[in-house]
Amino acid sequence: MTIPTAERMSRIGTETAFAVSLEASQLARQGKKIYPFHLGDMNIITPPNVMAAAIEAMKKGKTGYAPTAGIPELREALAKDVGVTRGLNLTSDNVSIQPGGKPTIGKFIMVAMNPGDKVLYPNPGYPIYESQIEFHGGVGIPYGYKEGKDGFMLDMEAIRNGIRAGGKILIYNNYQNPTGASSPKGEMEELARLVVKNDLSVLSDEAYFDIRYSGEPMSIASLPDMAERTVILYTFSKKFAMTGWRLGAAIGPARFIDHISKINVNDESCANHFVQYGALAGLQGDNEGPNFIIATLRERRDVLVDLLNAIPGIKCFKPKATFYVFPNVTGAMRRKGVGDVEEFRKLCLHETGVSFCTRRHFGRPLPGETEEYVRFAYSGIDVPLIKEGLAKFAEFL
Repeated sequence: MTIPTAERMSRIGTETAFAVSLEASQLARQGKKIYPFHLGDMNIITPPNVMAAAIEAMKKGKTGYAPTAGIPELREALAKDVGVTRGLNLTSDNVSIQPGGKPTIGKFIMVAMNPGDKVLYPNPGYPIYESQIEFHGGVGIPYGYKEGKDGFMLDMEAIRNGIRAGGKILIYNNYQNPTGASSPKGEMEELARLVVKNDLSVLSDEAYFDIRYSGEPMSIASLPDMAERTVILYTFSKKFAMTGWRLGAAIGPARFIDHISKINVNDESCANHFVQYGALAGLQGDNEGPNFIIATLRERRDVLVDLLNAIPGIKCFKPKATFYVFPNVTGAMRRKGVGDVEEFRKLCLHETGVSFCTRRHFGRPLPGETEEYVRFAYSGIDVPLIKEGLAKFAEFL
């Protein structure tokens, strides 16, 4: 006899990039050289001041439980930092520290959504949105992106249709995974007007807010009447190369944040204690570490985009933010005589060792999609290997 499982388990998804990672690692164990563009992990070391502060905190005994919502010093520093960068008036009451950025997604949905509620979410997008909506009994309404002149743009008509269909909650990931899309100010303002007019609640996933290569980043929470209806997903993973440290935060209206902290008590008690002191040192230190991370990623982006665009049948925008590119490979697939994008991915992996994800790893394809896309993450691969891998990729295609 096996232990029976609840019906809701049939509705939970996974982060499918990890499945690609497993496939690539199995080939690597067989002796195949892999060029890892599949996973948004980082091979850049965490800044020394962050590591030193965490080690010092351990030596001082910060190895027990921390306050459920996070240590006061970190909550205050994060409220100040996010307040300045987003133009918001925040205090520590607006901050709940989380064991990573991802927990904010599920906790926001648990607090904001009743079973049966309709939630608009980006597709292609981070697959955990769809997974958490459906797992908790909501109805997901996907909206997509369109190719613009210089990058991907929100499909505003799809968002309007989703609101007309009864959507009451919006998940918005500006500086977007997987497309790298960055909303121009006018697009973000149009979206905010729709939200306010139709009284929607918003989760603004700002995991890549600080991974921006030009211009000033902007949060939808800073626009008129948006702060009281928006929860910001914040993570230390990208800005401070702390992916494995697992630390983030939910930031928003104090009453809503109190409910999220109540879930902290039920789920994990608190985020890792000494890690919070490392993050505090990052916020209070200079920008040497983050600036090095941005410079490293910018060089990788520029090399990768140029090499992809030199391959016949591939069109790739140069994103202003994130560490992803989302090239259109429709022409390359046609030239290779491959009709299925997953078959194309596997063929490229096995023949060249170049490992990437496809559009299908980021949500179910929407009706009417005719173009094929793949996602290259360049956060975990150095420039020499980018050049070497893309040379093999280009030769194969």
